[in-house]
Amino acid sequence: MSRVADDPFPDRRHARLTVLSGPTAVGKGTIMAEMRRRAPDVWISVSATTRPPRAGEVDGVHYYFLTAERFTELAETGRMLEWAVVHGRHRYGTLREPVERELAAGRPVFLELDLQGARQVREAMPDAQFVFLAPPSWEELVRRLTHRGTEGPEERERRLATARRELAAVDEFDHVVVNDDVARATDEVLALMGVTEAVD
Repeated sequence: MSRVADDPFPDRRHARLTVLSGPTAVGKGTIMAEMRRRAPDVWISVSATTRPPRAGEVDGVHYYFLTAERFTELAETGRMLEWAVVHGRHRYGTLREPVERELAAGRPVFLELDLQGARQVREAMPDAQFVFLAPPSWEELVRRLTHRGTEGPEERERRLATARRELAAVDEFDHVVVNDDVARATDEVLALMGVTEAVD
């Protein structure tokens, strides 16, 4: 354990929302999991969805499970920071109220989103900081996607085409972190968030 200060957030008056985005297979979920392990005091947003819970999923922990009607109501009244339809079926999004509540309490807030979601949050909360997680190279991104083995050739090509568009949006972001090493990249994201304590 490395301890720089008793309070991991020395200036709680300036708690800030940090949005992490980047192309498919770059490791956004891996960085988020490492942050959850090493910096448990950072508040990591839980998405809302209209899909039904799967076995073992807990409302408010894995997702906020909402009816389609409730989701529509929240979206239409501005209580979603961002949302999208995924795979043409269910909707996913970020509730505004929990994010604002945690920021008001002085906790750094972390969102892991795709490019579309990050753009919506920039419209809703322009004072947030936006971090682009980049691969070390295009070849490495292709290797990671291929080695996952979770997509067939057609789906893999579709995701790579999307990744090219996402990489072209890098200039929209405030910071770029290269995910060549998970621990180092997580250190960099935590430093950008002003977190001065992490558990190894």
